[in-house]
Parts: sequence; C-alpha cells; structure tokens
Amino acid sequence: MDKSKWIKWILGVPGALAALLILFLVFAYLATEKGMNRTYAVAGHSVVVGADSQAVARGRRLSIARGCTDCHGKNLAGRLMIDEPPVAKLYAANLTPGRGGIAAEYTDKDWERAIRHAVAPDGKPLLFMPAHEFFYLGDEDLAALIAYLKTVKPVDNELPANSIGFLGRILYVTGQFPLIPADMVDHAKGHPKAPRPGVTVDYGRYLSTSCMACHGADFAGGKMPGTPPDWPPAANLTPGGKLKEWSEYDFIRAIRTGIKPNGQPFTDYMPVESVNAMTDEELKAIWLFLNTLPVK
Repeated sequence: MDKSKWIKWILGVPGALAALLILFLVFAYLATEKGMNRTYAVAGHSVVVGADSQAVARGRRLSIARGCTDCHGKNLAGRLMIDEPPVAKLYAANLTPGRGGIAAEYTDKDWERAIRHAVAPDGKPLLFMPAHEFFYLGDEDLAALIAYLKTVKPVDNELPANSIGFLGRILYVTGQFPLIPADMVDHAKGHPKAPRPGVTVDYGRYLSTSCMACHGADFAGGKMPGTPPDWPPAANLTPGGKLKEWSEYDFIRAIRTGIKPNGQPFTDYMPVESVNAMTDEELKAIWLFLNTLPVK
C-alpha cells in the first residue's frame, strides 16, 4: 500500500468509529424507549387489606423499614431521587392522594402490581421501582403496607417527568443500570409464603431482600449499579467482609446508633433510619442469616 493509501485509511478510521458510536447511541436510545413503553400483562394477586389500627401501624413501620420513605420521602409525597443528568433525572412518585399523587386512583390490586411487579395500572413499567426486592414480600406484610398507604394524608406535589440521559441509556442496554426492574421479575411465578417471624435464618433471608439493591444479590457489596463514580462501594456483608470482626451486639448497636464498632459513622448512603425501624428480633434474624452466607 502506497503512502497516500495509508493516509486515506488512517483518516477513515476516526470516521468509521464515529459512525459506529452514533449507531450504538441510536440503538441505546431506541432500546430504552422500547423498554419504557412496553406493557406487561400482570393480573395481580389479591390480598386481604384490613383497615384496623394495628395493620396501619404495622404498615407504617414497614414503609420505613423496607425503604419506601428513603425514595418517596418521609411524607411519601415523592421527591427527586436521582439527579445525574448524563445518567438520569428520576423522581420517586407521590404516593399520597394529593394533587400529583397516585393514591386516589389506585386499587388494592394496583398497589400489589406496583410494589411486587413494578407495573403501573396501564401496564407500563415503573422506572427504578425495586420490585425484584418486594416480589417476595409476604401477603400479610404487603396487606399492612397497602393499608397504611391508603391512610396517608394528601400532599400536593406535582413532579416533573423523568428523563434518561445518554449515559443512562448506555448503562441500561449494557446491563449496568436497573432502570426497568419489571424485567427482573418473573411475573408468572407464584408469590412464596413468607416465613414465620422469629430469630431464624429463613426470616433473616426474607428481611434481607431490602439490602440487595445496594449490597448485591450475594451481599458481597461493591459498586452500586448506576451510581456516580464518586459514590463509595457498598460494604461486603458476607463473613469475608468486615462483619467477621463484629458480634451480634456490635451489629445491633451500629444500626441503632449509626456508629460502627471502630467509632466511625456509616456513610450518608447507608439508610440507617430505615434499618433502625426494625425490631431487635428482626435484626438478630438478619445477623444470623448474614453469618450463613458464603465467604466473598
């Protein structure tokens, strides 16, 4: 190949790479739009929702312990949850019956589909709603949670539309951003019965599903999907992590105080207030379960 041909070939490489990049971005955009506009045929599972004060009080505690208030705010009126424009600008919904809220229109089955399947009444997916964690929520707990949600005071809060940035779309199509959790749920699968409450491994496993969003399905921690580069990694909760140096007493005291046994506070990303809503029995069950995990 003569010199002129070499030059033409070299100059053509950047153009070809740019064309491939454009094609990939177009693919990422279209794939994301298709995912967000897909409809899911989910019949929903009936649960018996009471209205007694005991059920409502239990549901209120669950809304904290299971992390609903972390995303939707303490008054459940929704808020800006992710504000990283290249990735996404996502708002957690207003769950109250106020202006801009959804509660006035939701039936019990709508709540069940939303919580366990991340599917809205129109069949569209709910963005970033961690149904893969809530799918295993027992009927009794779910009924209590719905009972509480139906009593929440109205708050007027009309939220802007969600927007997904180019980087968020790339992360989604490459499997690094759980934008559409409805794709992570087997909607045809029956809901397993929740284990009986108590200080058991099974009950600890059941409660610990709320920890998976940050600490991973294997609880080994690491980089949290879709988070900015400056976010610290989630801790390794298996016996291969720092917890091997803790006792049950250390674990419960750290949750109650927000301070680790070494005197250091948890990072701001650790939802101490939510976990602190759990009872000592529940925390003991989680501790028991975490100590049965494979070393990572």
